[in-house]
Amino acid sequence: MKIMVRIFRFLFLCLWMLLFPAGLLRAEEGDDVLARMIHFPKEKNTVYRLLDKVSEQTGFLFIYDSKLIDNEKTVHVPKGDYTIRQAIYLIVGNKKLNLRVIGDHILISGPQPVSQTATPDTIPPKETDSHFIVKGILQDKQTNEPIEAGTIGVLNTSIGSITNANGEFRLTLPDSLRQSTLYFSHLGYEPHKIETSLLAGQHTVIALDAKMIPIQEVVVRIVNPLRLLHDMKESIRKNYPQSPAYLTTFYREGIERKNKFVGLTEAVFKVYKSAYKHNPAPDQVKLLKMRRIISQQEKDTLIARMKSGINASLNLDLIKELPDFLLTDEKAEPYMYASTDIAVIDDRLAHVVYFDQKENINSALYRGELYIDTENNALLRAHFEINPKHIKQATGMLVEKKSRNLKITPQKVTYTVTYKPYNGQYYINHVRGDLFFKIKKRKQLFGTFPLHTWFEMVTCKIDTNQVSRFARSEALPTRTIFAETQFAYDEKFWGNFNVIPPEEKLNEAIGKISSKIEETEE
Repeated sequence: MKIMVRIFRFLFLCLWMLLFPAGLLRAEEGDDVLARMIHFPKEKNTVYRLLDKVSEQTGFLFIYDSKLIDNEKTVHVPKGDYTIRQAIYLIVGNKKLNLRVIGDHILISGPQPVSQTATPDTIPPKETDSHFIVKGILQDKQTNEPIEAGTIGVLNTSIGSITNANGEFRLTLPDSLRQSTLYFSHLGYEPHKIETSLLAGQHTVIALDAKMIPIQEVVVRIVNPLRLLHDMKESIRKNYPQSPAYLTTFYREGIERKNKFVGLTEAVFKVYKSAYKHNPAPDQVKLLKMRRIISQQEKDTLIARMKSGINASLNLDLIKELPDFLLTDEKAEPYMYASTDIAVIDDRLAHVVYFDQKENINSALYRGELYIDTENNALLRAHFEINPKHIKQATGMLVEKKSRNLKITPQKVTYTVTYKPYNGQYYINHVRGDLFFKIKKRKQLFGTFPLHTWFEMVTCKIDTNQVSRFARSEALPTRTIFAETQFAYDEKFWGNFNVIPPEEKLNEAIGKISSKIEETEE
């Protein structure tokens, strides 16, 4: 009898051991991930910070509409052990929300509406030309501060955008890209990738971690900045294309008076970008689409025309049009240079070279930073400005024409230029210029007001096949005032964009334009 009992116990133990792993595997699959246990100490914090603590314990990141969940709401979590599902519901305070595990993300969405049978008079939801919207805010994970000029792009495509001063982004993408991957990046931060379908139709907060460079990976040494600039120029033939290319770009220039919209001009260009060789042929611009918006309330205040931003955008291709601060071989060098920092741009280490004009130079020159790849010596980014100390001397360089009764004084002029690789070669990616002026009406004591004019060009598509210069009749004169260019308005192309507020930043339009770039091709 005892033997039979022992045999029975042995068989039971074997059966239990066979079933136990299978049970564990089932618990690890699909939504059962939400049943895993985590521990929370007694804590009072914001929803955002508490969800971040869940991420630290589980390795899962959260995606949700920021309008659905109040990130700044303060929540008290009692000490205890919770399933992931219980912890999320406790933190967000709404058990009706849907939780879905996708890859290494947990998607929090609103409750699904009850499906109803459509009646004949039911109006189906309107399709927006088979496109969907991705929008939200890019911010620093630790400080919650918005990340300005962050990069958002669709992986393995040329479609992308940048964030505005508030960290906001917006992309309108074709349905064919629903299964693509979005990447988010910025100087000094770890890049982040998310499946596009998870963000479709939501207003999402994307947080980036600060890029930490392990000290053992960086050799600290004194770097000669002039040597860095010399190596950068010596590597131009290796890093930049030696054959011409077509760049399809989106261009925008605008004027704001007293922080209010005055005028806005947008266009899609096809740029003939000549090779990066000594004495290159000039670049050409072919106008594909254009529209101009003038504020009716501010129409009479459009009293100043700044010099063409198109020509400036072409000249800001620093590698092709080497500016004076890169001509370091001159004997009477007007600049002083320093190199003390290492930065990270798109997951690439870069030397930071600071430059400023020498004290004994009294003309209006530049100061700023250059970011040079530590491995291949490519210029990745440049940010610079006209020296504020001498900026008044630059008035004639910046203003094309003005009313006789006005005195225009420049206050601040800044430029940003970035390059990105395509098929192993670096091309101009983004150019931005911001010009701030003080306008004073003559013979009026209190007639002073601020004026901000800006221009921006972003590369949306690169084509290197069968590239040839445009015929003279096709090329757009680049030195003229672009806002005064005569054009034919294409209602079919621009129709979907008429609802965009004129004051809306470039990043809120570039996605839509990028997704329709193919429509501009002949």
